[in-house]
Amino acid sequence: MKLNQSLMSQLESLLFIAGDEGLSFASLLKFTEHSADEVKFHLDAMMENYKQDEARGIELVILASNYQFVTKRQNAEVIQRMVDTTHSTSLSQAAMEVLAIVAYNQPITRVEIDEIRGVKSDSAVQTLVSRVLIKEVGRAEGTGRAILYGTTPEFMQVFGLQNLSDLPPLPESNELEDETDLFLSKFQEQFDLNSTENG
Repeated sequence: MKLNQSLMSQLESLLFIAGDEGLSFASLLKFTEHSADEVKFHLDAMMENYKQDEARGIELVILASNYQFVTKRQNAEVIQRMVDTTHSTSLSQAAMEVLAIVAYNQPITRVEIDEIRGVKSDSAVQTLVSRVLIKEVGRAEGTGRAILYGTTPEFMQVFGLQNLSDLPPLPESNELEDETDLFLSKFQEQFDLNSTENG
């Protein structure tokens, strides 16, 4: 079978957008509207291409029956250096929003986080996972079995919490947006304060 460059491009885009949850073979079939043989052929080709190309830092794998991109193991050291560096910096506004959403709504999927925020949250989720503030706590029921995220013991330590009931109260839904911003600012201040004390 001859490679269809357009289909390869579509698959790559879909898998990139799917992020760390990946996509099932059935989902890729549905979205690309190509035959099972065609999609399987091109996915196999992509997996081999990414694996063999030493200039690429990611590869395509199958995890929990889903196709998804992951970083290559040989780059673990340089990735760890970046993680170590980001641990010493404050969290971005987006990361604080995601952290608050996870803390108050766990267990929760990335798609549900996106729906609450109204924007994609892949980068913020990855930042929080790398800083061990949130982690995978299971898989959702249904098609795709999306990753469920929850907070970690490190999160509790950073915020000085005995249990989740100690979290500050959320603003009421009918309150003004600036009050939500104030809440997030206080969340950030508590994070910075406890990070300094624990560092």
